[in-house]
Formats: sequence, structure tokens, C-alpha cells
Amino acid sequence: MSDPVNDALPVPGEPAGFRNQELAAVIPRLRRYALVLTGNPVRGDDLVQDTLTRAWDKRSYWRPGSDLRAWVFTIMHNIFVNQLASSRRDAANVSLDAEDERGAALQVSGDNDPTTRIELQEVMRQVQRLPAEQREVLMLVAVEGMHYEEVAATLGIPIGTVMSRLARAREKLRRIASQQPSARKRASEGIG
Repeated sequence: MSDPVNDALPVPGEPAGFRNQELAAVIPRLRRYALVLTGNPVRGDDLVQDTLTRAWDKRSYWRPGSDLRAWVFTIMHNIFVNQLASSRRDAANVSLDAEDERGAALQVSGDNDPTTRIELQEVMRQVQRLPAEQREVLMLVAVEGMHYEEVAATLGIPIGTVMSRLARAREKLRRIASQQPSARKRASEGIG
């Protein structure tokens, strides 16, 4: 059982920063965001691990009272950008024998309605086709429920850029959705 008075007191010998439980509470959101960034469950889990390690090592830099979630998401974003730049630099040195790094498709929730699952898979496929910048903003706003200001701070971009990327992502998804018949419509018309 937690004791709010004693839990707020610093533990002797423990560095300043947040507590294990506070960081652990952010993990499900980190995993979801990492999966969106990487499009690969294994690479996403590696990104989460790298993020948690960095956040833990740098916990003394976190300011109590600030949003831990936004701070950790910023760390994840920066690690991802650095890894992406590194992989682009290393692309010229890829072995011809290397296996395809692409893992399983995005996992979707355990909804029992197959039509809903198919529609959700279609949406996630289309989200993955968005440019990375638009996909990041869309997921932070739509899935994580972050405010535009938080997204701007997390990604290190102006708020106007957040709004623009979000609008372009939504418009592109609307355009795609209007061009494709839904899974329900195809099922009702017997189209496979």
C-alpha cells in the first residue's frame, strides 16, 4: 500500500528524479508509440528498452512537477531520429546475406468482430503509409491524447507545424478512405 506522505520523500542514497512506478506507468504508451514509429514489434520493443534505459540513466535531469510522459516521449523521439540517421549512414554497408528486418504486421486489439479487425488493420496499414512526420503527430494527438503544445515540445517543432502535419495526415487518410470500400461494405456485397 502506498503512503503519499512517505512516497513523496526522497529515499536516502537514491538519485533525484521520478520513481520506478511512475516510469512503469508510461510503458504501455511508449510501446504503442514505438510500434507506430518503427512499424515493427521487435524494433519497437528495442526502442522502448533504449528509451527506458536512457530515461533511467538521466532521471536526475527530469524536473519534478513536469510531465514525465512528454519527457520520456521526447527521449524516445530523439533516440528514434538518431537511430534512423545512423541506419541511413550504415545503409551502404549492408550485407547481401542479411535477412529482411521487417517483422510481423502491426498487432491489433483482440476485437472478436472480424470485420472490425479487418477495418482496423486497413486503417493501420494506411497510417503506416503516411510520412513519418505526419504519422508521429497523428499518433501523439489521436492515440496518446497529447495537446498540440505537448506534441510540439516532444518533437521539438513549432505548434503550427504540428497543426499542419496533423491536418495533412487526416486529409490523406480521408482521401484514402473515400477511395476504398470498407470491409463491411465488401462483406455485405460479397466482394472478397
